[in-house]
Amino acid sequence: MTLKILIIIPCYNEQASLPILLQEINALSLPEEYELDKIIINDCSKDKTSDVAKANGAKVLDLPCNLGIGGAVQTGIKYAIKHNFDLAVQMDGDGQHPPSELIKLLECQRLTQADIVIGSRFIDRKGFQSSFIRRMGIRYFYGLNRLFTQKSIYDSTSGFRLLGRAALNLAAKNYPDDYPEPESLVIFSKANLSIKEVPVTMRGRLGGKSSIGSGASVFYGFKVSLAMLFSFIRN
Repeated sequence: MTLKILIIIPCYNEQASLPILLQEINALSLPEEYELDKIIINDCSKDKTSDVAKANGAKVLDLPCNLGIGGAVQTGIKYAIKHNFDLAVQMDGDGQHPPSELIKLLECQRLTQADIVIGSRFIDRKGFQSSFIRRMGIRYFYGLNRLFTQKSIYDSTSGFRLLGRAALNLAAKNYPDDYPEPESLVIFSKANLSIKEVPVTMRGRLGGKSSIGSGASVFYGFKVSLAMLFSFIRN
């Protein structure tokens, strides 16, 4: 049986990194049981993200206003459900998630039938490990997720993740608005969905700059912490 896979790439001002990323996706060779497609969710970029994506053969959904990473990903999730994809993979538009590592997520899902598979930088600790400040934040979210989910998820902020149909159906109805990765794990866990983590090798962004500066990181941590607490109580 052929499994339809959609790569969801949320983008905000990623014209510099997209050409290489999309060329790498186009060059992927997966086992014949997988049928691969991709879609760019252009989150109201101010650069030529949309034009660059289309020039490299990608389908593009241009959002009329900026929804943030969570809203952009949820848009792609709803597209995946509407078009009957079996699996969806979130992959950042900055190129930090090498498409060649996708096979590790697919193999983990095939062997375990997990609802969510997370690509983790911090199991084998190879490749790009992020800045010191962000690593401290990730350790903090590890502890918070451990408290709320009773699961050890070492890279809970990873945006490289695979979702099966059960996770897609839940996320289409209930998904955090922005910076959703840690909070969504609370939502998935409370719904008794299975979560697995697999080691992957990531890299630095291929171009452009992050929308989260060092000052914004503190606000991000505070905001997401509250959101995780409210999701734990509400769900």
